[in-house]
Amino acid sequence: MLTLYGAGGFNEIEKAITVKTGRYKLHPGGVIIDVITPDQARVAEEAGACAVMVTENFAADIRTQRAVSRMSDPQIITDIKNSVHIPVFAKIRIGHTTEAQILQKIGVDFIDESEVLTPADQEHHINKHSFKTPFICGCKTLGEAFHRILEGAVMIRTKGDAGSGNVMEAVRQIRAITGDIQKLRSMNDDEVFAFSSTIFVPHYLVMKTKQLGRLPVVQFGAGGIATPADAALMMQLGCDGVIVGSGIFKSRDPVTRARAIVLAVSHYNDSSVLADVSAGLGEAMVGTIPYNHNFDLYE
Repeated sequence: MLTLYGAGGFNEIEKAITVKTGRYKLHPGGVIIDVITPDQARVAEEAGACAVMVTENFAADIRTQRAVSRMSDPQIITDIKNSVHIPVFAKIRIGHTTEAQILQKIGVDFIDESEVLTPADQEHHINKHSFKTPFICGCKTLGEAFHRILEGAVMIRTKGDAGSGNVMEAVRQIRAITGDIQKLRSMNDDEVFAFSSTIFVPHYLVMKTKQLGRLPVVQFGAGGIATPADAALMMQLGCDGVIVGSGIFKSRDPVTRARAIVLAVSHYNDSSVLADVSAGLGEAMVGTIPYNHNFDLYE
């Protein structure tokens, strides 16, 4: 069973969340690792990952190649499922219902409707309520998170700046989401009602989030996480776990780095552990700076 906060009783959305995640238990503090091959999946499992995410190419390669990126070959996904004993997630293009149908048929544990891949439909996300397999979706804002939950997503992650090795956007997004939740908690009932109308979200979902002080689903940090310190920072900012891809397998020593990131997430508030696991890892993946970054900001 996937650990959820606030599960048990707020209308149909919460019922759907409980049913769809009833087969899995992903503890807070988990690390999901992007993989392409069965060998990489075994590395992730041995490092202590709570799940693997199958993708056709790492986000760093997608950025470089600028080619259409799609769902992975179903045979590769099946081979990975047969090679590990942890849950297997797989990515599909936004709005591509047929890719989702294929993944449900071959029995993946979660479907990631991912903006990292080339969108199939720029206007419409999938109606996830029509699938038995649970979905994870990315968001940059609280309003976006609400809309993905309403569509049926039972797990939310930041979008970050995938494949960049730069955690800045992921930090910006989780701060924006948690900051808006803190503002929501200070609102009276009339203000909550007005806010829900402004962002076109049902009042009951906004009110439930206010009561919980967090989203009513698990939230992971993702996008640009490359070091144990990056992963621990996302946890300190309020994430339940992290998703790492290029940051591990584009580094000099993926096996050691994967283990270090898993330990950093488990001990994110222990600076002694963080210092220890961060030492001697070798070079991290090469990070990139956004083109619009203002280097003169503090001059």
